[in-house]
Amino acid sequence: MSNYPILEYDGAPGAVLEPDHEGLGIALPSRVAFPFVGDIVDDYAREHNLPVLAVYETVTKNYPVYKVSDEVCLCQAPLGAPVAAGLMDWMIAYGARQFVSAGSCGALIDLPENTFIVPRRALRDEGTSYHYMPPHRWSFLDYALQQRIVDVFREKDIAFTECDTWTTDAIFRETVDKVRRCRAEGCGVVDMECAALSAVAEFRNVQFGQFLYVADTLADADAYDARNWGADSLVPAMLLCIEIAGREA
Repeated sequence: MSNYPILEYDGAPGAVLEPDHEGLGIALPSRVAFPFVGDIVDDYAREHNLPVLAVYETVTKNYPVYKVSDEVCLCQAPLGAPVAAGLMDWMIAYGARQFVSAGSCGALIDLPENTFIVPRRALRDEGTSYHYMPPHRWSFLDYALQQRIVDVFREKDIAFTECDTWTTDAIFRETVDKVRRCRAEGCGVVDMECAALSAVAEFRNVQFGQFLYVADTLADADAYDARNWGADSLVPAMLLCIEIAGREA
């Protein structure tokens, strides 16, 4: 027993409540576009008459899973590691095997708003990943999917930056010293889900890849700037996410 319960990892395969406890009897496509872009996903689904395959229900919001093709589905990713990981785990239970995500991030270094970021690993400063992986510092994204993202960006001549990301649950506890330490470890950006989703994928033996778009900036501790929260990237990021998810390996 540890003095810190979060470090008491239990890798047992079963849980009291399994993701498929509802027994819905559904079979999702194996590939998922899972962008953090809000209700733009639902708007896109309505505009393109995408059928609903399933709905993940929570007490605050329901998340439809839309059929893009026989191989690909689309689902809005919810903000925050715990609920995003729960939704991902639920989709895995019903057949999903490969996830491509797009999410926002804050800049820790001098990065223009709407810059695309391709992370290779995430610093685990949230809680969810510690229930899916033993305690250690980093969570790694799937190399093949990250390379596919890079290939698509290069093919389309889309500028991007590769760096590590710092995943944290607490946006109002990104202190000056923490920003400095994470930057010293090579983190160019900060996000809220990457480490957790990577951990879920590793535990369930599926693939997870993600690119990020820069929203606010914490690079200057004395002049925090929310900018426009990366709003211009929402639609392009979603469309890229769908396209990359649809690409054959």
